[in-house]
Amino acid sequence: MKHINKSFPGVRALQDVDFTLCGGEIHALMGENGAGKSTLIKVLTGVYEKDDGQIFVEGNDKEVSIRSPQDAQRLGISTVYQEITLCPNLSVAENMYIGRTENIYQDWKKMNADADKLLRSLDIPAKATQQLASCSIAVQQMVAIARAVDMDCKVLILDEPTSSLDEQEVEKLFTLMRDLRSRGVGIIFVTHFLDQVYEVCDKITVLRDGKLVGQYEIKDLPRVKLVAKMLGKELDDMSDIRGEQEPYSGKDADQIVFEAEGLYSNAGIKPFDFNIKKGEVNGFTGLLGSGRSECVRAIFGADHVLGGKVKKNGKEIKITKPIDAMKNGIAYLPEDRKNDGIIGDLSVRENIIFAMQVMRGFFRPLSKAEANKYAEEYIKLLDIKTASADTPIKSLSGGNQQKCILARWLLTHPDYLILDEPTRGIDIGTKVDIQKLVLKLASEGMSVTFISSETDEMLRTCSRLIVMRDRKVVGELSGEDLTQNKIMSTIAGGEN
Repeated sequence: MKHINKSFPGVRALQDVDFTLCGGEIHALMGENGAGKSTLIKVLTGVYEKDDGQIFVEGNDKEVSIRSPQDAQRLGISTVYQEITLCPNLSVAENMYIGRTENIYQDWKKMNADADKLLRSLDIPAKATQQLASCSIAVQQMVAIARAVDMDCKVLILDEPTSSLDEQEVEKLFTLMRDLRSRGVGIIFVTHFLDQVYEVCDKITVLRDGKLVGQYEIKDLPRVKLVAKMLGKELDDMSDIRGEQEPYSGKDADQIVFEAEGLYSNAGIKPFDFNIKKGEVNGFTGLLGSGRSECVRAIFGADHVLGGKVKKNGKEIKITKPIDAMKNGIAYLPEDRKNDGIIGDLSVRENIIFAMQVMRGFFRPLSKAEANKYAEEYIKLLDIKTASADTPIKSLSGGNQQKCILARWLLTHPDYLILDEPTRGIDIGTKVDIQKLVLKLASEGMSVTFISSETDEMLRTCSRLIVMRDRKVVGELSGEDLTQNKIMSTIAGGEN
């Protein structure tokens, strides 16, 4: 790709960007949210038409025209997206061959035999006849990759394929990627996980603010330099972000803002006790599926609560649904930003004022002037990158969508803020911004529960951790016990 340009109303998404991919290499495409990665991929796959520039395939001097995903597919360019785009109600084989039958009738026996042969050759643990929905997310992604490979793909684009996988599933995916590399397939790997880039990639291309920063061999670009190039500045030791904020020191610093006793819901968690003090940042930690999210969903009333007592500022309250929690000064940023967070077709402004409007009631609408004032205030406060408050939120990058949901809850001025995976799938710069904001809010007296799959992130922000295993609380750590090793041994040994 040479001199690629692409603009949207009010935004220059790509400016004179070059990108080169060789056969038989895994090439990481890196940059912050809004750097232009998705736009570059959409230009390459025909989802967007470039304004300017040229694309060449397989070393030919003749420029190719890619005006649709079908054009890209004919040229051997396939994409596997973060959100699985297959049909879960169909079989594995049907998903692999859907839309590719040339005859009037489908030869089911041959299709299943071909699918099984391909699955075996790629060492994918699935059977052609099993329903796709019965496979894990990792295997579903591998099936999408197998479909692309069978369509003679020369370029395979993996867009955040590991964001919802556990470590074993990631390793299986990497094995498949290395196998495809050995067969001469060029792989573009888009991810926010730096460890994974250095584990599996050969080269890195870095974009920033829609411009090319450079293309590098993996051995020539240490981690710290990569982060600096993505951010456009040298990054201080991130572990020291806590030192920038003084802990909350008001007279009521020891006051318990929220406590739960024997709380459990229909999501399968064992009854648990929990409390948080004013100005404290605590968190739930544990492996994927340990029950972290289910605990905070029970606190907020997002799942059906079956038993237990909850108190706010020492007074017993009843929370059976989210609006009860909101009226008691509790806010919750959910794990699934796309389904439970943003309302895609509404504007940035409407998304930001949504929770406040719900609390006021729809018969007392905010005036346009109030809505504009609040939206502009929080766009500025959280540095949300958007052309205007009228922009549909679905057109923003993931990190900026996350900031809008955060703005929505901060606007309600909660006493207690629950953040479930607030930094998943967003760039390292925005991660640091959110971590700093959490510590700033706590220093001003807000209580925050913070959940992250990245242990080092939890250690940077939390002063107390509740450790979970198999949907029950197995320990609590604070002070000198807040170390990676102690967390791991508590998860493994279940110390009480």
